[in-house]
Amino acid sequence: MTDPELLFSIIIPTYGRPRQLKECLDSIAAIAYPRDRFEVIVVDDGSKTSLEEIVRPFQKRIDVRFLRQDNAGPATARNRGAAEARARYLAFTDDDCKPSMHWLTKLEEALYPNPELLVAGRTVNDLTDNYCSMTSQLIADFLYSYYNKEDARFIASNNMALSIAQFREAGGFDTSFPLAAAEDREFCDRYIHKGFKTLYAPEAIVRHAHPLTPGKFFRQHFNYGQGAHKFHKIRALRSQNAIKIEPMRFYTGLLLYPWGTSCRHKPLLSLLIALSQFANAAGYFSAQFGIGGYAR
Repeated sequence: MTDPELLFSIIIPTYGRPRQLKECLDSIAAIAYPRDRFEVIVVDDGSKTSLEEIVRPFQKRIDVRFLRQDNAGPATARNRGAAEARARYLAFTDDDCKPSMHWLTKLEEALYPNPELLVAGRTVNDLTDNYCSMTSQLIADFLYSYYNKEDARFIASNNMALSIAQFREAGGFDTSFPLAAAEDREFCDRYIHKGFKTLYAPEAIVRHAHPLTPGKFFRQHFNYGQGAHKFHKIRALRSQNAIKIEPMRFYTGLLLYPWGTSCRHKPLLSLLIALSQFANAAGYFSAQFGIGGYAR
């Protein structure tokens, strides 16, 4: 049952990252927003050691609840949190993200005149000395600039918000995606397919602190490729259209994207982008031919 006094339920899926979760909750506890207008729901997706001890001290500072489930993936964890939410709107972020002080205020400004919208905020890399993390965020920035020129068609679940009624009507996240690999992309596409509207609100900022080694970077983008294959199959069935291949200018624009930024070591960043696309293609074709599962 919803609480008319609550405006936002912040949903945070988490798995085995106590330090990151604490930093995320520290940022949320510092948000400049009335404490009686939002709640936080942390869903532990079967961590080997329960993260309840991380959450408990924050119950003195904010309205936060802790839920725990068997490991089933972030899509299931987000749906579980949404099922327990009591507010008018859902605001999704991840345990390795740090929402800015005015995050909820900016989301409210975007949603208030248009409560039927799915709103995407802006995510910035918080690890400026980690080039793999920086590259992953540059790729996401490029995709936002490419797909969200008019309506937002690319929305990441680490910074998105919508009404709980719209979330339920859209059907929630597809839990057949076992890892964080395109389930948010599929949800956004399904949301638009149902005739609902989206909006990019770059003023609603979260900082993303996800450290990546080259090996983890490769596995991340390999998984994205496998997720993309599943997403394309679902989308083709839904729209009865053939899979669309992006034009060459998409890939050249992606490779050259660092050169239009103030980032250092641009050749290295472009090289890492090329590696990400190789990993993505490897993941895509491994899924197409049934070779192996998601890399961990």
